[in-house]
Amino acid sequence: MLSDSFAYAKDAVIGKWMQWLLLVIATIILFIPLLGYSLKVLRGESPAPEVTGWGTLIIDGIKYLIVSIIWAIPCLIILFLGFGAVIAAAVADSNPAAVVAALMGALLFFVLFVIIAILTGIFATIGIVRFARTGSMGEAFNFGAILETIGKIGWGNYIIALIVIIIAQFVIGLILGLITMIPVLGVIIEFVLIAPITLFEARYICRIYDAAGV
Repeated sequence: MLSDSFAYAKDAVIGKWMQWLLLVIATIILFIPLLGYSLKVLRGESPAPEVTGWGTLIIDGIKYLIVSIIWAIPCLIILFLGFGAVIAAAVADSNPAAVVAALMGALLFFVLFVIIAILTGIFATIGIVRFARTGSMGEAFNFGAILETIGKIGWGNYIIALIVIIIAQFVIGLILGLITMIPVLGVIIEFVLIAPITLFEARYICRIYDAAGV
């Protein structure tokens, strides 16, 4: 799946410089058209489709963003409460007991944030593909269908596949971090690479979903 996703992203841009340029432009425009384009990848279009229909790409990108934000709401709530605990600790600096209590609360919220983020990611990944395949934003939150799809993939296989892509994203992030340390040129290179990296990740998620045979 990794090799297929890498080949997919490579074939989408190598030797197709105009398409790569259009994807860079899609990245510069607040990432919205790139999100819309990634939905095409999640639908299973192969090889990578042409970058056309900018109006549709922007609309689909906005829908993608809305779906992602809705999925992120539980994490945002926990994060907000955690910041509240940290602020409470800062305000209560004259009361050691209050500071300890506030910091313990912040730690608890951090643990909850990690747990909620993991659970949300597990369900949101399949939900977003369902949105891409059906065109219905509501299907992104069809928990019954999401659970059924994960069951067909196999929970063990699914979790392992997600861990693999997380590790790949971590390595890619480290490489990009080193690249951005190059003055000026580093930022340019990063923007040029964001699109193929996005295609790589979207294709990988698409392959996970297809493993369910639906």
